[in-house]
Amino acid sequence: MKKSVLMAAVLTSLLGASTASRAASLVANIDVSSQTMTVSKYGQVLYRWSVSTARRGYFTPRGSYRPQWTARMWYSRKYEMSPMPYSVFFRGGYAIHGTGAVKHLGRPASHGCVRLHTANAATFYSMVKEVGYGNTRIVVTD
Repeated sequence: MKKSVLMAAVLTSLLGASTASRAASLVANIDVSSQTMTVSKYGQVLYRWSVSTARRGYFTPRGSYRPQWTARMWYSRKYEMSPMPYSVFFRGGYAIHGTGAVKHLGRPASHGCVRLHTANAATFYSMVKEVGYGNTRIVVTD
């Protein structure tokens, strides 16, 4: 009897841990219509920042993604070696990254990436590195 109770407790804790590990502990919700990014950790909203997504003629992909790779500093080969500090790439060449063009935040202005204030990009970048790609979800909606 004691053995089966102990085994059930162990299985419950293991199954609970695996279920929890499948859920993202860090979520970045990018709302294209309001040009904002809300960052939550374990369901608690920590930050809400203004962003710039794709301007007319360009596209920011919608959907739910996990980070594919990060770069402390990246230079866009496609757009004249433009600096992309604290980049978190989530779909091919699309990334969340810092920008020096802070006066454009809050309205569409990018070639498709999600741009935010460099200090905020650094914060998000650090959080992704801390929790890992598998525990991070990036959700882009209209």
